Amino acid sequence: MRNRIAIFWPGDYRARPNETALPHIEAATVQLEKALDRLGRPHYRVDGYITKPNEAIAKLGPIEDPMVGVYVHWVYGPHTTDGTVGKDNPLLLASNFSGTWPGLVGLLNTSACLESVGRRHSRVWTDAADWSADEIFMDRLSEWCTTGRIAYSENEISYQTPISRKASGIAGRVARRIRQKRVLALMLGDTSMGMINGYFGPRLLNKVGFAEHKVDQAWLIDRGRRVSQQRIDDAYRFVRDKGVIFHYGEQGAEDFDEAATKEQLRDYLTVLDLVEEFGADCVGWQYQLGLIGLRPPSDFAEGLLNSACRPESNGEPIIDSTEGDQGNVVPMELMKRLLKEKGLHPAVMFHDVRWGGAVNGRFVWVLLNSGSCGAYAFNHTPDSLEGVHSYRQPAQYFPVPGGTFTGESMPGEITWARAYIKGDALWMDVGCGEVLKLPTAKRDEFWNGTTREWPLMTADLGVSRDTLMAHYLSNHIAVAYGDIFGEMVALSQELGFKVRMFGA
Repeated sequence: MRNRIAIFWPGDYRARPNETALPHIEAATVQLEKALDRLGRPHYRVDGYITKPNEAIAKLGPIEDPMVGVYVHWVYGPHTTDGTVGKDNPLLLASNFSGTWPGLVGLLNTSACLESVGRRHSRVWTDAADWSADEIFMDRLSEWCTTGRIAYSENEISYQTPISRKASGIAGRVARRIRQKRVLALMLGDTSMGMINGYFGPRLLNKVGFAEHKVDQAWLIDRGRRVSQQRIDDAYRFVRDKGVIFHYGEQGAEDFDEAATKEQLRDYLTVLDLVEEFGADCVGWQYQLGLIGLRPPSDFAEGLLNSACRPESNGEPIIDSTEGDQGNVVPMELMKRLLKEKGLHPAVMFHDVRWGGAVNGRFVWVLLNSGSCGAYAFNHTPDSLEGVHSYRQPAQYFPVPGGTFTGESMPGEITWARAYIKGDALWMDVGCGEVLKLPTAKRDEFWNGTTREWPLMTADLGVSRDTLMAHYLSNHIAVAYGDIFGEMVALSQELGFKVRMFGA
């Protein structure tokens, strides 16, 4: 490539996160520029953050030069995709590998969004303080500058694996039930915060045994008014009796109190009523950004939905995918059914692939989402909420006070999965791994280095960091305790997904 390289800043829609991340993105950009200077590649900056789709179209659309986006915090997929789709100039997504702000989360989501619309691009990342001193990073950057792409090894990815007769039988029984009665996902709103890759729609869902019914989030406000105070009070008493610890009035959370939690329980009960009314099997809940200024955070309610132990329970979780992400609600529901068929507890956790580091020779991922991980992860007891803590959601993201549903996940064998769009078809990634119990100091380093208010799962996902960073097509991941790897592969293939296996 002989052209000058354009460097741009995709951003959050909200001003405050962009302002907070400004020193980090400035520092990362200086490092990128230094690395390009070392390679003798001229470059220039596109002015300012891109915070809306129209800005992406206006700022990036006219550029024919190669482009590099810098990802150091959460950004919306359209803030890259909408300005680059329909073009074929080389595009690179570059991230600092840091837990301070989830830049790699923004990179993974944006890459999945680009893949879903068929826009070619490459990824690169480094955790080095001096990017130009990281020779692996520099080799990859040089490859992109020379060829317009970066090729990564697929040695840890396979497309076929032997499936036992028992696993095939379990998957076959679940698939037959889905064909007899397809899965209905109640979608509360649309996908959240520019997650283009998180929406499949009926055209693709119907092919794999799912249907969706959309309900505008305004229904939550309207129907919530009809929820009786008695039900709310009973639900609050239930969660306290079952072990939830509420961190009311702590420093920085002076406005977080019992009333805030009860409003979250109002929304939880409203969703239960809607699930019953429409006979839904599972839920996708947008919440952000549509309700963020009107209702408390959805996280406490979503954590309860993903728990068997919850007010007015039917004895098992109702799978809930936060941010209206169909790429997680689909594998979560399939995994729940496989767990039940195999006689295991049917809880499935929703997480972000947030950050990570080496611990005793293993790469350990920090899986951390704002609150829709169910209670079973924290106690491995189906009829308990012990281990659940509720902290005020950080005010810079959530102006209306309300709590998280958080805790430290227990160690154990896991299966993980993710559905996504590639080449106008639905794919499923499946892997297995282990949640690890870390020494307290290391656990706290990871937890405090990200967002301490959110649920923590420290896991070896069974593949190297670079394989996941190079090939995984989401920032979200569905995680279940227990070995259902073969069953999940067989069920996904039976329903019509194309399947990749990580670490198989």
